[in-house]
Amino acid sequence: MNREARPAPRAAAIDKHSLTIAGHRTSISLERVFWEDLCAIAARGGRSVAALVAEIDASRGPANLCSAIRVYVLAAHRARAGATLNSVPPR
Repeated sequence: MNREARPAPRAAAIDKHSLTIAGHRTSISLERVFWEDLCAIAARGGRSVAALVAEIDASRGPANLCSAIRVYVLAAHRARAGATLNSVPPR
């Protein structure tokens, strides 16, 4: 990875956020950049962050919730760019 592509240390900082999902309080720890993008995705969809996280939670299967959120954010960015999650070039 080249120097310009690396996220700033502040963007990579992990913050803890508390939410109520399906009537239960829970907390998630995400890098700031993922949290900010999750908030933007929720706003574009006209819903709260908690509602979006509840949707992700309901469809995540055995994945860890924070990991599922990161994958969701990545998939949303790829969808906006016209790519799919499975279109990663081979190494």
